[in-house]
Amino acid sequence: MNNLKISFIQSDLQWENKTANLKSFSEKIEKVPNDTDLIILPEMFTTGFSMNAAFLAETMEGETVNWMKNNAKQKNCAITGSFICEENGKYYNRLVWMNADGTYETYDKRHLFSMGDENNHYTPGNKRLVVTYKGWRICPMICYDLRFPVWSRNTKNNPFDLLIYLANWPDVRMGPWNKLLCARAIENQCYVAAVNRVGNDISDTYYSGHSKVIDPKGEIICESETAKEGIYYQELNYQELESFRLKFPVLNDMD
Repeated sequence: MNNLKISFIQSDLQWENKTANLKSFSEKIEKVPNDTDLIILPEMFTTGFSMNAAFLAETMEGETVNWMKNNAKQKNCAITGSFICEENGKYYNRLVWMNADGTYETYDKRHLFSMGDENNHYTPGNKRLVVTYKGWRICPMICYDLRFPVWSRNTKNNPFDLLIYLANWPDVRMGPWNKLLCARAIENQCYVAAVNRVGNDISDTYYSGHSKVIDPKGEIICESETAKEGIYYQELNYQELESFRLKFPVLNDMD
């Protein structure tokens, strides 16, 4: 099995300004190493964490999905990030996994942040996504999903090797973010890649980033600079993952 080379982009987001955000991410993606297999973007990367769903929503035929398709093709890699999607009169915080050939899969955020009124503007998803990509099994999730270990649990009938979280996670709750990410890696015996935004939104909520990659033992192997935009690159070693699982087969005893 080949190693997986991932790049994640920690970025500020211009509030509800899709044009500015897509331009910014286009410029950043140009700087991503050419051998990258996967580029990970934050939650709602075109708008920030907005509840203005009816005004900002796009369809799957809209500009954001086409932008992802074009950039995935240009960089010859997969790209994932979430945006505000409208489908059949409902609004979703939808993650798109876009392959270089233009095919894609989607995941709708399951756990909506009721304390931020997200549940009153969006419809929750009801199906977890596990993507098979370059031999790796990858489970992408969104922000608040991190707090719910049952939803994030590795399973025998649909296992994964890499767990991804895209986020707009405020600095005021950075303690749980850091602890829960390590817990998810340990309990699922998998790599975890978590990408958070930086900067302030219109409500003056402050985001400090703390994007990171964690190995199956819960050790941080790559971490962003606090509160700064940046592009980070990490190679994930499948043989080390498999060796650790064979030597300490916790998953054999899962519920």
